[in-house]
Formats: sequence, C-alpha cells, structure tokens
Amino acid sequence: MNDLDTFVGLLAPEGQALLAELRHYDPADELAAATRLRRDHPAPLVSAALGQARLRQRAAAKFGADAQLMYFTPNGVEQSTRTTVAAHRAARFAALGVRTLADLCCGIGGDALALARAGIRVLAVDRDPLACAAARANAEVLGLAELIEVRCADVTEVDTAGYDAVFVDPARRSKARGGRIFDPEAYSPPLSWAVEAARTAPCAALKIAPGVPHDALPEDAETEWISDGGDVKEAVVWFGSAEEGPVRPAPGGRRATLLPAGETLLGAARPAPPADPAADEADRPPVGPVGDWLYEPDGAVIRAHLVADVARQLDGRLIDPTIAYITADRLTATPYATAYALTDMLPFNVKKLKALLREREVGIAVIKKRGSAVEPEELRKKLKLGGGRNSCTIFLTRVTGAPAMLLGHPATDPVTPGR
Repeated sequence: MNDLDTFVGLLAPEGQALLAELRHYDPADELAAATRLRRDHPAPLVSAALGQARLRQRAAAKFGADAQLMYFTPNGVEQSTRTTVAAHRAARFAALGVRTLADLCCGIGGDALALARAGIRVLAVDRDPLACAAARANAEVLGLAELIEVRCADVTEVDTAGYDAVFVDPARRSKARGGRIFDPEAYSPPLSWAVEAARTAPCAALKIAPGVPHDALPEDAETEWISDGGDVKEAVVWFGSAEEGPVRPAPGGRRATLLPAGETLLGAARPAPPADPAADEADRPPVGPVGDWLYEPDGAVIRAHLVADVARQLDGRLIDPTIAYITADRLTATPYATAYALTDMLPFNVKKLKALLREREVGIAVIKKRGSAVEPEELRKKLKLGGGRNSCTIFLTRVTGAPAMLLGHPATDPVTPGR
C-alpha cells in the first residue's frame, strides 16, 4: 500500500476512529499505543494515524486549534505558511479587490484556507498527489470546500487566465540538496519562472525565503518582509496595478510588516543598479556616540534594509556603520524597534563585566549579540551569575569598530538611563 492509499484510509471510518483515539496522543507512549492499536487495526493504518498525530502536534504552532482537525505531510508542516501570516496576505489580496485566485504550489493548502476565509475563490494546484489529497481534506474538514478547487498538476502547465490574481509558493527545500535551498533559481519552480507568471496576472504575490539577496528581486515589484512575534517568517514579492491605497504594491519598494499588530513600514524604492554612490551614502543613517537609549530593530526591518528609515523616525544614529543597532538621546515610541535604557558601556572584558554584575547584584541576564564573535552561552558560563535580585540585558557588539559591551534594561522596566 502506497502513502496515498494509506492516507485515503485515514479518511475512512476506521481511520477516523483511530485519529479520534489519538487526539491526545503522547509521544512518550507511542510504542504502547502502537502495540495496543495494532491488535484491532492494520499496521500500516496505525502507523499512518500515529504519524498524522505527530504532525498535528508539530503543526499546532502554525495552525493553532485547527491543527487537530487538519491533515499534513512532513513537507507540508515544514513549508506551509502559519495562519497569522497567511491571513495577513489573504486580507491584502482581498483589499486589492481579488475575488478569484490561482494558488500555485499549494501544498497542504494553508494559504488556500486563509484565502477562502477572506471570501476569495481559489484554484489550488500542486503536482504532489499526497499534498493535494491533504489540501482537499483540509478544505472539507474546515468547511471551505465550496471555495477551494484542488487540482493535481504541474503548475507550469496551468492556465491562470481569467483569475484576478496568482500566488506562487515555490518549494525551497530539497532532500537531494540537503535541506534548504538558498539560490532562488534552484526553487521548484525557479524564481524567474514565478516572476514571469506573476507579470501575466492583474495581481500576484510570490512567497520567497526572507534571506533572498536584494539584487535578485524584480525592480517592478514590491517586496514585503513579514515577522510574527518578532521572528522573521518570509518575504513576499507583490506585483499589481491596483488602485491607489495603503496596500497597493509599490514597484521597487521595500516593506516591513510586523504581526500580529499589522504595523507596516514602506521604504522608498531604491535606485536600480548601477546606483549613484552619493545617493547611496545619503541614504545611510549617521554613525555617532552611544546615547541614553538603544533600539534593536525588528528583523523584518533589518531584512528590508529599512534601518535608516527607522533611525530617521527616532532622530537616531548607528553605533557602528555595520551594526543594526540604533542609539538616541531620548526615548521615542516606535513599533519597529525594541527600546532599551542603557546604564553602562565598556570595552569587551569578561573580568570587568563579572565585577560590575556582582556590584549591581545581577542574577539574571539576557545576552544578545550582533557583530561579536563571542557566543552568549559561552559568556554566560564564564559570568557564573548567582542569586542576585536584579536583572539586565547585555549587548555584545561593536561601537565604531571596537568590541564593546552595553548594559541596559527594556524601556518598559522602571529604570532611569544614564552612564
């Protein structure tokens, strides 16, 4: 029996009974559960049900309560979009006036579900029969089957004419290549194909890895980096000619969007290469002395190369030309960076740091690094923090090229800055 036949068996009454019994599955009891269930059910079906129970537990971080009802493949859990991000993208499509959409490389249907919940009719396409079976089952179990048509086909052979929009999520993992794929042209399908497919549609979005080189991005599209809870999840390349509005794609623009709040920062389009060196220099934030406040920009801001934009909003400056830490002399509220009140700045020296922490009775320290070769856990072992009643944040970084340590507290803590 192949994987697809076994999966279909999970949708039958016997398979459903097994999944219901494994609703509160404990991985520590898997051997006992497998032995017990195989007394009354075929071994392949029991293995498939246990595998699905494991995948549902892993998927809960992305899909919340829906994960206990949904169906997954191992690749589907790894590559699918988490619900918060998919819902944001679906809402943006809906705000652009999209009512029908071709979802190419749909996988287990995570984005198709969010799009359907936004009222968009979806053609979901994937060449993997098992992924398509999971996508159909997910649409059915979540009550969205009337809005989602799943088609097993090669996406490069699908006619998307007549749809308001196209969404492409190329595969970025490969067993043959040993995991993640970093070259956009090694995606399946390649980024160049996806870009050309997007340009034929009235509106389109391409999901890509957040670490994509900026010089690989098409100049006639906007690229949006999305973080969720402070973690950068993906980048999306947006094409379209929608009417004026806050969600209209800005050709050449770079956007950072922070979820769950939905704050979004759109930077000005960068000049196409060869760039004017003088203009490039003018776009960089100034570098200056460390002030009373340190700002750590959100990862989406950094990936989108919008640190200079945030620095200008804060009337701030960089502590080093190569480090994405902003410093300022006064506190300014911003959703795009976390603020810290600084109490100390000293050259990197473990002995002096230990003495200072002992003097301050610091027992808990959050250690962050940017531009430092020192690993936080190595430093933590050397500090041997005791049971002090105070806490602090330690930044291992560089200040105008020199290794340095900055100590401080989150701006929400009742601490007065100053050194």
